[in-house]
Amino acid sequence: MRAAMAAAPVGDDQFGEDPTVAALQERVAALLGKEAGLFVPSGHMANQLALKRYCRHGDDVIVGREVHAVWHETGAAAALSGVQFTEIGADGRFTADELAAAIRPRGHLLQPPTTLVEVEATHNRMGGLVWDREELEAVGAVARERGVASYLDGARLLNAAVARGDDPAALAAPFDLVSIALSKGLGCPVGSVLAGSRADVAALLRWRRMLGGAMRQAGIVAAAGLYALDHHVDRLAEDHANAKLIARRLAEVDGVLLDPDAVETNIVVLRLAPGAPDADTVVARAAEAGVLVMAFAARTVRAVTHLDVTRADCERAAEVLAEAIAG
Repeated sequence: MRAAMAAAPVGDDQFGEDPTVAALQERVAALLGKEAGLFVPSGHMANQLALKRYCRHGDDVIVGREVHAVWHETGAAAALSGVQFTEIGADGRFTADELAAAIRPRGHLLQPPTTLVEVEATHNRMGGLVWDREELEAVGAVARERGVASYLDGARLLNAAVARGDDPAALAAPFDLVSIALSKGLGCPVGSVLAGSRADVAALLRWRRMLGGAMRQAGIVAAAGLYALDHHVDRLAEDHANAKLIARRLAEVDGVLLDPDAVETNIVVLRLAPGAPDADTVVARAAEAGVLVMAFAARTVRAVTHLDVTRADCERAAEVLAEAIAG
């Protein structure tokens, strides 16, 4: 990947002159079955751009419980786009019927209009949860029928596609705009790509610049994305298997609340029962033994597998975490 970055032909992407960025944008658009793509520095920016495109200040955005845009973007949606979020459903997912019931009409005397529905797939805080393709299609259909724009935060969409054997374009089809992250399981140092209609992507160019996302010789980092799409997609299944390994071991530990059968992708979210150590204690104990995990809440810990950890690494990590919890 680093060799590909060093060898990348570059130009000034602010003027659309970087051939490697152009190639990456076209590649992702084709992968997701969309007309055009837009390279951005981060998934956070991708999510904010979706709000800028489809919402006005005071609008309502329907999301699942504990989505990234609500929990992990430091209030950017309120500060930059002035929107409010309505969380519906359970476990990060929701049904088409729940969406239909939650949509607020335009022109209501008291209620803010719903102008966007956002789906996160896979769902980070819910342990890499995968949406069924049929439910994505049903949600997209309701949005279209009700005149509401739709955005798929697909930072880990390729994990979902690999886990279920789905075509990424089929998962993206129900949505007006879709993003994938290059810097998650694909192993790139930076970047995400948005894909949608040519009109949407053209409009997003202005908002990208406004948010500071326009770059110069960005082909250096775009080349990493092209390399990852060639070499790192199929191997996501290894990360999924390693996460399942960790989940099965930790589910055996007293005080751990975790269903290993629910772990389909590369994220393990374990909850600690009363009487077990809290998350900060587990994180600190694991770090002392060389295993890095994250405290997601007072009694919730997240572990993520990726291409830089082997099966043997994950076996050791599972034992370290088990010991950290057992005390």
